[in-house]
Amino acid sequence: MTKNLIKAFMRFNKADFHQRTLPGYTPSEIRLIFRLKHMVNPDSPGIKVSEISNTLRVTSPTVTQWINGLEAKGMVERIIDEQDRRAVRVKLTEAGTKLATEAQAAMFRRFQGLVNYLGDEDSVKLAELLTKVFTYLNENEVSMNHGPESGDDQ
Repeated sequence: MTKNLIKAFMRFNKADFHQRTLPGYTPSEIRLIFRLKHMVNPDSPGIKVSEISNTLRVTSPTVTQWINGLEAKGMVERIIDEQDRRAVRVKLTEAGTKLATEAQAAMFRRFQGLVNYLGDEDSVKLAELLTKVFTYLNENEVSMNHGPESGDDQ
């Protein structure tokens, strides 16, 4: 049974399901864009790299690398913190907000296709099982001795 479960998880890696969101952007960049859209109000001064790092559970240098790529594409901007001139805040540009909306729509379409394929009952079962898997992995993360993601999927 354990081998079958391992094989099933390995198939997901080979399928690259999460990597088909939008051409020209890495899954990590899209993840960062989603996080910024979720966490940062357009009228706010932005969010610090350390806060992004904590919520995404990756190192600050990894987040900085993603920000550099997205800034070069005009999707995010860096803003000097008015209270602490040493700190830099990050927020989506108008183009970044548009990209986040497009990425969300693309993801929704992909998952809607999956729901159509599986049907409602199996989709509910899958969501419940994946939630249980997440809970198990999250609770056992420390004992598995895995640190934060490196972001090497670029």
